Amino acid sequence: MTARSIRGAAATTLAGALALTAAACSNPGGTAAGAGGPKDSAVVGIAYEPETLSPLLGYGKDGNSKIFDGLLAFDGDMKLKPALALKLPHISDGGLTYTYTLRDDVTFSDGVPFTAKDVVFTYRTILDPKTNNPSRTELDALESVEAVGDDTVVFRLKYPYAPFAERTVHAIAPEHVAAKQDVNTGAFTTKPIGTGPYVLSDWSKGEKLSFKANPTYWNGAPRVKKFTMAIIKDDDVRATRLRAGDLDAAILPPNLAAGFENDKAKKTYAAKTYDYRTVTLPTHNTVTGDTAVRRALDVAVDRQAMVDKILEGAGKPAYGPVPTDSEWFAKGTERRHDLAGAQKILDEAGWKPGPDGIRVKNGVRATFPLWYLSGDKLRQDHALAYASDAKKAGIEIKTQGGTWEVIEPRMKTDAVLAGGGSPGDPDFDQYLLLKSTLGGDGFNNMAWYDDKAVDKALEDGRRTNDAVKRHAAYATVQRELVKNPGYTFLTHIDHLYVVGDSWNGLSTQIEPHDHGLASGPWWNVETWIPKDTKK
Repeated sequence: MTARSIRGAAATTLAGALALTAAACSNPGGTAAGAGGPKDSAVVGIAYEPETLSPLLGYGKDGNSKIFDGLLAFDGDMKLKPALALKLPHISDGGLTYTYTLRDDVTFSDGVPFTAKDVVFTYRTILDPKTNNPSRTELDALESVEAVGDDTVVFRLKYPYAPFAERTVHAIAPEHVAAKQDVNTGAFTTKPIGTGPYVLSDWSKGEKLSFKANPTYWNGAPRVKKFTMAIIKDDDVRATRLRAGDLDAAILPPNLAAGFENDKAKKTYAAKTYDYRTVTLPTHNTVTGDTAVRRALDVAVDRQAMVDKILEGAGKPAYGPVPTDSEWFAKGTERRHDLAGAQKILDEAGWKPGPDGIRVKNGVRATFPLWYLSGDKLRQDHALAYASDAKKAGIEIKTQGGTWEVIEPRMKTDAVLAGGGSPGDPDFDQYLLLKSTLGGDGFNNMAWYDDKAVDKALEDGRRTNDAVKRHAAYATVQRELVKNPGYTFLTHIDHLYVVGDSWNGLSTQIEPHDHGLASGPWWNVETWIPKDTKK
């Protein structure tokens, strides 16, 4: 829903997926020492592909890009650690100045040394209004970035922005390559050069991205020499190809992951996430733009039933973008399933049941379309359950699947079963999701949500580093969403991955909505150690 995997959700056809797995993945686990030897390659099945591989356009902004590195990186516990920087930044001037000292032993994959000028170029280009980066507002606090020699970078902020260091996991682009091209359309967007553990060897749009190990990687050459991400948007097809041996690993919905529980050659990894499913309620739709309808839907929906039946327990109810077990969650904003309460809200607002049970107000029938992404079983199941709950309250929702090319032009007036979520700081997801000025800005604020109290709280939260004030601001956001829910948040989803038991060192992090290139057990594939299957 934000500039994460939804932005990169290009359409991929079933035929394309089958062609890939038949042709490119028939022997996914090529071995280093012949049959029975340790695997030195891996093919994983993911649902979405990016629109670009350029950090200047948003790729790699949350770390783990494989092709690139940031100044900092997240470890397995989501704690910041040095990457291209030698150490964590020195923060001074009341939180307005961040100084980074850089490594001097790093080269890009083309052999050119990495220096401070590449950092300056990356951040200045992102902030340039001519750059089509949908996440530019995430760096709104940045006043300037300057190089001091080759090994020092100084960032100066307009205001104290508490999570700024977390923003410097952003991938760094090479000035000597990217500056010579059109930032939005140049070859660098699909043929990137970075400092990361892998080099892109092939990108077949709609089918796969193939990587090979960077032998000169500053942190040691990966033991997994070839790494392929197969783009297979259909959940059932991913499960089928995994079972057939065409994939070494895949992300799967709970019901399909359960089918591998007795497969001793595979392991299932669960990752806690900030990933939510939500229904956008566009303000430009006569029905969903009515606050009473929004409030009624918010309590008519049975979230726990969705967790139990759709997710099979692999998740929890969602009442907003912040998970209930987060330190940022505002206790007391939970909404219980209350069908009678929903009916009362609609009655009092003048939405009266018609002859067929569907409510009508001033000649307007309480009906609207709800789109979900074709091939995404979880979204489809959420959409159908939501429509079923709504009908009990007298609201008719017509569900329909489509590609993003079909859905995007309709988002101003039609509801969408969307996803989003970013761990770490609450500013990361909430600002893009709820800020009124971002309504209609691509996949930001898809509902065109407009609430002055929320706008003020979002600004208050990002413009101070006082922890108490920040918690108060984001609690205000959550309370206002109870009064005026521009979205119906449904569930927070645990990601499930099924992986062949051929490597040591696999783990998962707390994950964002994006569950493609950057997340999954392959977040640290460069550190995997192939098992010797002869033993």
